[in-house]
Amino acid sequence: MKMLPFDYAVRNLGRSPRRFLAILLGNALVVLLILAAAAFVEGMRSSLSIRNDSRNVILLATGSEESIERSEIPATTPGILAASLPGIHTVGGVPFVSPEVLSALIFFEDAESSDELRAVVRGITPGAFLVHDRIEITEGRAARPGRNEIIAGSLAAEKLGLSEAALAIGESLWFEGEPWTIVGRFRARGTVMDAELWMPLTDLQLATKRDGLSSVVIRLGDAEFADVDAFTKMRVDLELSAIREAEYYASLLRFYRPIQIMIWVTAILIALAGILGGLNTLYSAFSARVREIGMLQSLGYPRRAIVFSLIQEASLASAVAVFLAILTAKLLLDGIAISFSMGVFQLTLSSTVLASGGAVGLFLGIAGSLPPAWRCLRMPIPESLKSL
Repeated sequence: MKMLPFDYAVRNLGRSPRRFLAILLGNALVVLLILAAAAFVEGMRSSLSIRNDSRNVILLATGSEESIERSEIPATTPGILAASLPGIHTVGGVPFVSPEVLSALIFFEDAESSDELRAVVRGITPGAFLVHDRIEITEGRAARPGRNEIIAGSLAAEKLGLSEAALAIGESLWFEGEPWTIVGRFRARGTVMDAELWMPLTDLQLATKRDGLSSVVIRLGDAEFADVDAFTKMRVDLELSAIREAEYYASLLRFYRPIQIMIWVTAILIALAGILGGLNTLYSAFSARVREIGMLQSLGYPRRAIVFSLIQEASLASAVAVFLAILTAKLLLDGIAISFSMGVFQLTLSSTVLASGGAVGLFLGIAGSLPPAWRCLRMPIPESLKSL
């Protein structure tokens, strides 16, 4: 089959700069919307996901499997677990058991401030750093009991609506009329804990006048999940329920799935409007070239060759649009923090997200050029040569 040269398609892009710019901006906007939606969904999924090979098990109150914050279990539970459940992972005689209290509290920036700062606070013991192995203290040190000290996650400032300087080491947040000094910063990339404030367990219990715990997180060694589940069923007096850590956060992700669907639907509807606008632009561009297309056919180029050249032309414009959309997304969207009830997550431009944007751009180039090309090519050659 006699084919049109590739540089013919390239030269045609510059024949009408305004039309090319309209196609470019329209396609780039569509791809940017898809990238934003995909980055939102990917960021939320990453923050609420735990490695499937995690050996952590969460024990919380029966009936509170969907929310640790609502859970209330006896303070004696960690000791009973360590003594009665064999197979907990142990190093140097220290069992990997972490009693925790998770609570939503209201802080203030200073003693005179009336602006409420809503934070997710986790009361911990040193065992938390054993079971949560993605936690890394990046500045300062861990908080010590009895000194009104806290450590802040790297995204805690976003959750509180403060600047990073307001959570620098040595700064204070006020709770119940008392200052709590920030003595450290930690990072927990890819988890909701990255937006939390951590303080010693006993300090949080005293501050909130709470005797019990929210949960106990254990790391399994030789034991299996079935052993923990059997323990909770035998010790009905404790009213415990066991759930794998990965499953707990997967259930939270399912809870937020309607929001993800809404984001996708909104992006797709706006993208469809952009696609229809792009089709209208391509119809206008190709209709103005009916005589040119008729001349190409009279010179012996088959319709398939002309269609292929038009697809090349539209795909080149889409490729440039994809590049501009990805560049814009990298500069403006990548890493933006989004606050939600559980904490904060960041928009993530992963390879999957970028591939989805590229696929949409390729679709725009191919599918967008076919309808107007078919409309132009179905005209008889004599009629197309007479058109203006």
